[in-house]
Amino acid sequence: MTETAYQKCINPDCGAQFDCGQAMFKCPACGELLDAQYNWDKIEVPDKLSDFGKRWGNRDNPLDFSGVWRFRELLNFCDDKYKVTIGEGQTIFQQNDAVAKYVDMKPGRLYLQYEGLNPSGSFKDNGMAAAFSHAKMVAARSCACASTGNTSASVALYAHSCGLKATVFIGSGRIAFGKLSQGMDYGAQTIQIQGDFDDCMRQVQDVCTKLGLYLLNSLNPFRLEGQKAIMYRIIEGLRWEVPDWIIVPGGNLGNSSAFGKTFYELKQLGLIKRIPRMAIVNATGADMLTDLVNNKKLLWNNGRVNQAIIDDYYADLTARNFSPHTCASAIEIARPVNLKKCLRAIDICNGVVRAVTDVEICDAKAIIGKYGLGCEPASAATIAGLRRLRTEDVIGADERVACVLTGHPLKDPNVTVNYHKEKQGEFSNPPVEAPNDIDEIIKLIN
Repeated sequence: MTETAYQKCINPDCGAQFDCGQAMFKCPACGELLDAQYNWDKIEVPDKLSDFGKRWGNRDNPLDFSGVWRFRELLNFCDDKYKVTIGEGQTIFQQNDAVAKYVDMKPGRLYLQYEGLNPSGSFKDNGMAAAFSHAKMVAARSCACASTGNTSASVALYAHSCGLKATVFIGSGRIAFGKLSQGMDYGAQTIQIQGDFDDCMRQVQDVCTKLGLYLLNSLNPFRLEGQKAIMYRIIEGLRWEVPDWIIVPGGNLGNSSAFGKTFYELKQLGLIKRIPRMAIVNATGADMLTDLVNNKKLLWNNGRVNQAIIDDYYADLTARNFSPHTCASAIEIARPVNLKKCLRAIDICNGVVRAVTDVEICDAKAIIGKYGLGCEPASAATIAGLRRLRTEDVIGADERVACVLTGHPLKDPNVTVNYHKEKQGEFSNPPVEAPNDIDEIIKLIN
């Protein structure tokens, strides 16, 4: 259907290729993940990244206004007539010295990439702009996803704009109301599974296979293509230079996978001279990636990942009836579907993985809220992780670091309110009760 792109299995012993006109979320030959790949010799890619900046002068064109599609030559898997946008990617890239001081970075070296200004309030809209474009290209009519919250909100919003029926699967009692409310408000059918996200993920794959629904989780290779645009905008914010480090929360590992692919492609095209390092931050209550990489020594190994390590690890989780628990619900995932792509990204970016506690996450979230742009708990894992990596001297105080803040603070207001009201942490800012008397009120203000 398109000469510029194709789908390819990431398993080097398979390497099967498929047309982009097919909707699939796993290789039908071997069951592994798929990539969107490009025939770069058939794409007119600009000579330098700064050429993309010229599109700011043509923002009455919806594709140029989009923070995804203004980089469309780097995501060239479908014709413009299929491209979907509702204004995603109008995000803020903020240099922040106050937060830098908290993590012991030098002034002018820490940047926050704030994705909370996307239409549904999270980074997911980058991926959905691309995934729904592919859905439109293959003439999908109904779609589905499993979600800890942000995915369901974004899917529901984009499905509404595209006229697709949307069904979202959520775990029993495992979703923040700020996110749940969006999916319901945007008209998606919500099915609550008696289980956690991993149970939902397993069910939605089976349902999509049996009913022919278009799957919108990050197993979908085209969704990850849209998420690459977050890195394009960071480079744009740094005047077309790459940072020394990218720090991202680790949940289902779609972002880290997409970012690694981004930098590999840009280096391959000669659009960047070097690839930044990446740190992926788990919560300790859902630290499977940290354990697998740091303790079990799981590696990409040129695509020949030791599957036995993964199988044994997941079998142990099942035997213990393990279910992840963290206040950062967006990364409360035990069996990340993009694990192998993430291992590839770690290899590409010379990456590191760390886990931080809920206390560290909530403290970092309070600092971000006080001195910058508020964010959901999972976003704050980046700052907590950076602080940890600074104490270990893995990241230097003078290195240039970009932390991805994945979602808006009102995605999970309960965590914020409880942290402050119940004085849960060092930076709590609880409300003060006062009598209905002006003199007493003035005393409190003074």
